[in-house]
Formats: sequence, C-alpha cells, structure tokens
Amino acid sequence: MQNNVSSRKRAGIGTNVIGIMCNLVLSVAKIAVGMIFGLVSVVADGVNNLSDMGSSAVSLISFCISEKPADEKHPYGHRRAEYVATMATGFIILLVAVELLRESISKIIEGTLTSGSPVIYGILTASIVVKLGMFVFYRIMARKLNSDSLKAASIDSVCDCIATLAVIIGVVATQFSGKPTDGWIGIVVALFIAWQGIKILYEQGSKLIGQAVSPELVNNIKELILSSDGVLGIHDLHIFSYGEGKNFATVHISINADTPSLEAHTILDDIESRVLAKYDVNLTAHLDPIDMNDGEALQMEEEIAAIIPDIADEIKLHDFRLIRGAKTKVIFDVCVPYSVKLSDEEIRSRIEEKVSSICAYQPIITVDRE
Repeated sequence: MQNNVSSRKRAGIGTNVIGIMCNLVLSVAKIAVGMIFGLVSVVADGVNNLSDMGSSAVSLISFCISEKPADEKHPYGHRRAEYVATMATGFIILLVAVELLRESISKIIEGTLTSGSPVIYGILTASIVVKLGMFVFYRIMARKLNSDSLKAASIDSVCDCIATLAVIIGVVATQFSGKPTDGWIGIVVALFIAWQGIKILYEQGSKLIGQAVSPELVNNIKELILSSDGVLGIHDLHIFSYGEGKNFATVHISINADTPSLEAHTILDDIESRVLAKYDVNLTAHLDPIDMNDGEALQMEEEIAAIIPDIADEIKLHDFRLIRGAKTKVIFDVCVPYSVKLSDEEIRSRIEEKVSSICAYQPIITVDRE
C-alpha cells in the first residue's frame, strides 16, 4: 500500500511540474509579445498562464499533503486536501473569467481596435497546440490517478484554448470589420469559462460536505456480503469517503442466532478482509443474531413487513425482535430512502397505527434514512 501511495505522489508531483514549466514558457512568450505590440488581450492571456502556474503549484502541494499517512489529528488521512486544491483551481478559473469579461466590456465601450501580426498569430497558435497537449496529458493522468485536481487542470487547459482562440478570432474579425468584435467574443468565452469554474466548485464542495459514494460500489459490497456463507441479510450499510482510496464503512449483518459466537465472529472477519482487499474499503461489521426458532416472532415480522409498503413501497423492515414481558414489545428498524418525503415522525406514526391494528404489542420503531 505504501508503494502505491509513493507512486501516486510521485506521478502527481511530476505531472504538475510539467504543467508549471509549460505555463511558464507560454506566459513569458505571450507577455513579451503583448507588450512589444501593445496588445492588452495577449498580455492578459499571458497573465492567465501565470495563474495556471499557481493552480499547478496548489495541486502539487495537495499531492504532498493528501498522501501523508493518518495521524492523531487526522485519523482518516489527508486525502480531502485534494478537494481543497481543486476548489482553489475553480476559484482561479472564475477570476480569469471575471477578468476576461471586464476586459471584453471595456473594449466594447471604448471601441478599442486590435492590430494583428504574424508573430502574434504564431505565438497564440502554438499556445493552443501546447494547451491541447496539456489537456490530453492532464486527462490521462487524472484518470490514471483518479485525481480531481488534475481533472480540474484539464478543464482549465480547455478553457485556456478557447480563450486564446477567442483572442485570435477577435484580432482577425476586428481587422476585417473595423469594429471591436473581439469584445463580444470575449464576453461569450468569459461566461463559458465562468460556468466551468462554478461546476468545479459545486462538485468539490459537495465532496467536502460528504457526498455519497457511487451506487456501483454500494451494490458490489452488498453482493459480496450477501454471497458469504451464513449471512441471512444485511442492513444499515453506510460508506464514508475521505478522499481517493480512503473509504470507511459500517454494516449490520444478520446471522442465525444458533451459530457459535466464535464462528460468527470469523464470518464477519472474513467479510471485512475481503471487502478491504477487493474494494479498498475499511469495513466494520456488526452482528445481528436472528432467532430462527421463534415462530411467533418470524410470523409477526412477515405480517408487519407486508403492511409497511402501504405507506411507501421503498420502506424496508429489519432488525426485528420480540421482547416478552408484562407488556410485550415489538422492536424493529425501518430503512427509508431519501426519496420518501414523509418526515420520520410521520412514518413512525403511520407504522405504529398499522401495527396496532394487527396486534396488541407495543411497537418501538427506529427510522433509518438510507
């Protein structure tokens, strides 16, 4: 595992160093040409490449931080640092969009005309080619390392290509029309770039808050557990992501109460080990013993499970128990998807009413959202 961490860190740092060097060369060339020919738009494009260097530097630092092992203050590791770095890239993209929008509006108001030169076209065309190459490179490495920060860098590279292309089109259109056409083109491009920045911020903000993992991962873990010997059912599977390769999960597993405790514990240990090995998820399993010899409890569970869909088809019953005494209690949990808009109290009240209609037992219900 440590080798994988070191390999990912080295690859991430190397990718960002290449990005920094490419942006440095583009920035120096554009700023120099822009200042020589008095083209503010080209200078601004060069400054944009300087901001891209900053994005790559932030991403580089995030790889160093995110690969640090867990410690006392961060027991789940530091992988979410990459989310923060990606959000920083999103903010930089937004700043570029705002600056391009400001410059474009200024050109329209002032009626500024842009002059062209073969040198300018050559530099800007070369910039587009380099940025397209960086987009492909970032995209490949983002998929290989499953890195959000490199994915954001690839989007930023595409935005740069579009912005630079807009500068070229604006220069050509202005020369032929005699009007500040590049200003109007710049506005459209600025809005497009701003939208890309907003999407990055939204996606990364969602992950920082605690975004759900993929349904595919959930289903794969469920299938693995249910296919294990001795497992009667599962519920309350919760998976928490703390960044790439840092997933933790808890689950309740139903096993026949007649199974010896040592054997049941071995079953859970085996499931935890297989989930970690196959899906890189640290699973903690809780044992729920089911008394398969209590006919009354099994029949009562079937009857209650049959009436619950009257409230909502998606609601499922689990962890059922009969506690006998002076006042017999029927205790169970219900799993309710977030798609069911009824409040927990409404669900509990309606189920209690239905249970009371078929038996005199006191229902004690826990509502779990999943």
